[in-house]
Amino acid sequence: MRTTLDLPDPLYRRLKLKAAQEGKTLREVVVRLLEEGLARTSPGPRPLPQIQEAGRRIPAGTHAELWDGL
Repeated sequence: MRTTLDLPDPLYRRLKLKAAQEGKTLREVVVRLLEEGLARTSPGPRPLPQIQEAGRRIPAGTHAELWDGL
C-alpha cells in the first residue's frame, strides 16, 4: 500500500544515510525499522507470576512490581 509520510528533515537524512550505508532502498530500511519497532512493542503472551508456596498470600503491589519479581 502506498502512503505519504511527513518526516522531519534530520530524520529523513538519517534514514537516507542508513539506506546508503546498507546498500538498501529507503523503502526497505523504513519497512524493516517499522517492523522491528512493532515487534518490540507488541504484547506477546506472558507467563503468569509463579506462587512459591500454596496458600501464600501475594502482597499488594502494582502490576509492574508483580512482573518485576519474575
